[in-house]
Amino acid sequence: MDLSQEAWSLKQAQTEGSLIIDVRTPEEYKTGHLLNSQLLDIQEPQTFFDNIKGFDKSRSYFIYCRSGSRSAMACQILKQQGILNCFNLLGGILDWQGEIEK
Repeated sequence: MDLSQEAWSLKQAQTEGSLIIDVRTPEEYKTGHLLNSQLLDIQEPQTFFDNIKGFDKSRSYFIYCRSGSRSAMACQILKQQGILNCFNLLGGILDWQGEIEK
């Protein structure tokens, strides 16, 4: 599900045990990332698939990238794997109006 920053942040704050996933490259992640996010580079397909195999299908996943395109693709993949609680940040980190960790 695609959400604006406001809706994404609110839903994430209200969802206990959720996980924030950055699907950018390690180089992009190092330039700055959202607080408490974990890196899972979608451009490394084997690693990406190996990691999502272990995801808890009852958990909620909040996904972002630079602009929202790769995270939308990641949400599609998660849904194909039976993970239905996946939320894409529209506009990605480029449009983020909040704190960024470096």
